[in-house]
Amino acid sequence: MRRRVVQGVERALAALPRLGLRRKPAALTALGLRWKIAALLAGGCAVVAVAIGLLIHHARLDQVAGSARSNATAQLVRVRQLYELTGEVDRSDMDAALDAPDLPEPLRRAALAGRRTTYLDMAADDPCVWAARPVGGREPHVLSVRASLREQAGEVAEFDRRLMISGAVVVGLAALGGAGLASRLSRELRTAAAIARRISRGDLDARIDHPRPPGARHGKDEVAELAAAVDTMAASLQRRLEAEQRFTADVAHELRTPLTGLHTAAELLPPCRPAELVRDRVHALRTLTEDLLEVARLDAEVERPDLDVHPLGPLVETIAERAGGSAAGFTARGTDAAYDTFVRTDARRLERILTNLVANARRHGGDPVEVRVEGTEVTVRDHGPGFPEHLLEDGPRRFRTGACERGQGTGLGLTIAFGQAQVIGASVDLANAADGGAVAVVGLPRA
Repeated sequence: MRRRVVQGVERALAALPRLGLRRKPAALTALGLRWKIAALLAGGCAVVAVAIGLLIHHARLDQVAGSARSNATAQLVRVRQLYELTGEVDRSDMDAALDAPDLPEPLRRAALAGRRTTYLDMAADDPCVWAARPVGGREPHVLSVRASLREQAGEVAEFDRRLMISGAVVVGLAALGGAGLASRLSRELRTAAAIARRISRGDLDARIDHPRPPGARHGKDEVAELAAAVDTMAASLQRRLEAEQRFTADVAHELRTPLTGLHTAAELLPPCRPAELVRDRVHALRTLTEDLLEVARLDAEVERPDLDVHPLGPLVETIAERAGGSAAGFTARGTDAAYDTFVRTDARRLERILTNLVANARRHGGDPVEVRVEGTEVTVRDHGPGFPEHLLEDGPRRFRTGACERGQGTGLGLTIAFGQAQVIGASVDLANAADGGAVAVVGLPRA
């Protein structure tokens, strides 16, 4: 019995590579931390339960076997004494026989060799124990007794069943306990991840604020240390960004006064080529300063939209006419349905968005530039080299300007367009057309 149990365990262990249990299954990687910890605890308890169950099973089996062999040997002594006195075999208690035909061969050989021995057979359909010894003179015979162990085998099977049930209960309780213990840790980590995502989306006021137990020493609560590190990082990042925003706003404000005087002085210069160059550079510097102020206001989130209901098609045509339309190198057109589509938006800020997108397309793209209205979406498309990959992946980055090629940067134009779109509740999506050219789609909320 013990040999069969050990062989069964060895076969189960040998099957582990075929079952893929030595590799990390893909399903396990998809589990949350709570269930991984629960599975780890359940697996450890299962191994311990199996080991303890095998030890108890072997101990119980040895106890049953020892008792059965002792009883069989004692009965064999009584049968031998009666046989020597009467010459007959007593069959009252056990199956006693002389030269029994079904005597196990190993037991028969041992008896004929002059040894008294026992033989335990728990694998048979009718488990039993044998005891045998030689009797007689020159031609010895084998005197044997046989006792059925069917009742003992049933008791061992019932004992094993109870062991398996107890082990399953222990493993289940370990899994539930592990899930309960890990749920708090998993919940705190998910909270930290959610706060980190909010910070990455621009909510710099978000904090985890993990409650640190009073008197807890440094390094004893790793989750609290992580939460404190994330909060410290967010606070530091917020201070730096606010300092940069204040610096940008202060520089822009300080530049407005001297630029106003410089512009006035440039207008007083006599008409000539140097005066035109000076006025052109002064105008560019004033535009940059106004853009910096607008970016600073958008970063500070102090802009408030003046929302109203407008027909989208006529509104876009008006914006195109005000910007020069085809005279400026672009065309605007819309479907018939666009004239019946009403959106709720701020016309001034929408004009700012579309003007920046068209200016960006004309500066870095290629003619012709088209402005198309379909439903509640306004599409600005050029026929140039398209947007660079870093822009499509990371979005526009301020203060990266290029003179000719789109891949050299985007400047403040797209940054302002994205910021104004957020103010009015619109969306701006950038993509490249399959046949070439950059495509910017402004999605507006329907009235």
